[in-house]
Amino acid sequence: MALICSLSNEVPEEPVISLTSKHIFEKRLLEKYIAENGTDPINGEPLSDEQIVPINTTPVQRPRPPTATSIPAILKILQDEWDACMLHSYTLRQQLQMTRQELSYALYQHDAACRVIARQDKEVTAAREALATLKPQAALAAQQPAAPAPTPVNVVAPSEPARPEPMEVETQLVPIGLSEEVLQQLQQTHVKLTSLRKKRGKEMPEGLPTAQQLKHYTQTSSHPGLHSASLPGILCLDLLPNSKRTVTGGADRNIVVFDKEAEKIVCTLKGHTKKVTNVVGHPNEKTIISASPDSHVRIWDIEGESCKHTLRIHDGPVTGLSLHPTGDYMLSCSADQHWGFSDIGTGKLLCKVADQSVSHGLTCCQFHPDGLIFGTGTSDSLVKIWDFKEQKSAANFPGHSGPISAIAFSENGYYLATSADDEVVKLWDLRKLRNFKTISLDDKYTVRGLTFDNSGHYLAVAGPDVRVYQISKQCDLVVTWDAHTQDSTDVRFGPDVNYVASVSNDRTLKFYSAN
Repeated sequence: MALICSLSNEVPEEPVISLTSKHIFEKRLLEKYIAENGTDPINGEPLSDEQIVPINTTPVQRPRPPTATSIPAILKILQDEWDACMLHSYTLRQQLQMTRQELSYALYQHDAACRVIARQDKEVTAAREALATLKPQAALAAQQPAAPAPTPVNVVAPSEPARPEPMEVETQLVPIGLSEEVLQQLQQTHVKLTSLRKKRGKEMPEGLPTAQQLKHYTQTSSHPGLHSASLPGILCLDLLPNSKRTVTGGADRNIVVFDKEAEKIVCTLKGHTKKVTNVVGHPNEKTIISASPDSHVRIWDIEGESCKHTLRIHDGPVTGLSLHPTGDYMLSCSADQHWGFSDIGTGKLLCKVADQSVSHGLTCCQFHPDGLIFGTGTSDSLVKIWDFKEQKSAANFPGHSGPISAIAFSENGYYLATSADDEVVKLWDLRKLRNFKTISLDDKYTVRGLTFDNSGHYLAVAGPDVRVYQISKQCDLVVTWDAHTQDSTDVRFGPDVNYVASVSNDRTLKFYSAN
């Protein structure tokens, strides 16, 4: 028996019965009628949703429409569906084509804007360099006596001399030579530091974490916003020795000073025209030295956020920087096969020496902790130790294959760590002039940075991950951090290894310490 709705006279899909009139209705129609009138549609008595009772029946199968009961009708329906699909597909293709054209136009505009910005940036840099060249000439012209003028001239009183504005000076430097005073200062520093190191001995300093404690160091903070995202990558790192500040150099040509404790950028220094590959923080906390493939070494004043000296020491890309233990001088090396020794305070080049024994450029350099010898790496896999006073090579350390990527002297003065594109780190004994340990790394592991802690007990390696080794007979691996999403490019130990800092091509500066 079929149920018929009293309102529509059709078979209801959800039949319900009214307790007031005892008639059957379609549920949705009755609910709508009650919502509008509040009464039973048959007898007009008040009716609510609670007085509706659903009826459980077998689901009704509606017959197909008469148009779909024959083969021609079904074929026509299919044909209509096919035509609709084709029209929809055509519309979508049209929209896709329009979207592609709009995207192409937007990319063209973006590329044109980038080219304009790059040209403007280049013009600004050229103007700054021209201004830096003209300022000394203007200063000299101002010192010459001026012709008498018919109008009164304001004269600055002697008690208040005019102060020249600080300016950036770029000079193609010529070596002026090492004076006896400089050599005596270097010798005195060497004697003093050697004596202090012997007093310290080989015992682990108090407060230095043990290897077991270092194993529990984890990432405690990550800072991704220091450098530009348009030219991603932080390429070098250093710590200002007596503070919580770090210095980073990036592919965006900027140097950033970051306060670890306040977690904020102190200043951003701009001036290099190519990526910054080396930065060195000075112990006075006010000076930073940077180098770049643009052939310039720049000495920066943090407080004034300005460049004090721009040194054109080399004719090729500058590949290495190192600060002398006195804090007054710096060492630089270049792909032009020369190393140079310069005065930081005056910005003068004291000496410049070419390695005549090789025909390949220098890739890195570092002073020994005592300051009278230093090491350089070359692009033909050779590590050389130089006697600074004699300005001659004192020892060669062959054994690597590929360009030398990093060198680091231990603070104990006895060990040197080196790496190249050969998936190993070699440790050399400077007393016996031999390789006493080779640390094998993973397959395709490219070392980007090496550093010892200030006690010489730990060695950190930056590459696809960040690793710390304990310097001993076995040189055991202590801890590995793989928090970066791209290769790490540099790593440094904090004072007494109370934290470790690393940077990467993923634009992040990360800190690791005990929780």
